[in-house]
Amino acid sequence: MASIFQRCGGFAAVSKVVLAFYDKVLDSDVSGPYFENVNMKSMIDHQTKFIAQVMGGPVAYSNEQLRRVHAHHNIQREAFEDVARLMKESLEDFDFAASDIDLIMNEMDSRSHCIVSS
Repeated sequence: MASIFQRCGGFAAVSKVVLAFYDKVLDSDVSGPYFENVNMKSMIDHQTKFIAQVMGGPVAYSNEQLRRVHAHHNIQREAFEDVARLMKESLEDFDFAASDIDLIMNEMDSRSHCIVSS
C-alpha cells in the first residue's frame, strides 16, 4: 500500500503545501513572531522534509533532533496549536483526504512534546 507521501506526489506536492502553510504562519499573530529573523529558505526545506516524514516519506528526524532544534525557541502550546491548525488548513486547501489529514495531524501532535517548551 502506498504511503500518503507517495499518493500525494512526493516532495513536489509537499513543497507546495509547505509554501502555502508558511504564508499562513507568517501572517499569524500567534505563530508568526516565532519566525522573525529566521532563514525561511532553510526553514521551508526542513519543514518539507518533516511533513514528508509524517506522510511516510523517506526522511527521518529523530525525537532527539526535534528537541534539540526547538529547545531554545521557548515554543508555547498555543503557538504549536496555531501551527497545527494552519497545517491542517493548508492540507485541506490542497484537497488531501480527511483520513490522510487526520493521520498527518496525529503524527505531528505525537511529537509535540519534542517541540513545545515545558
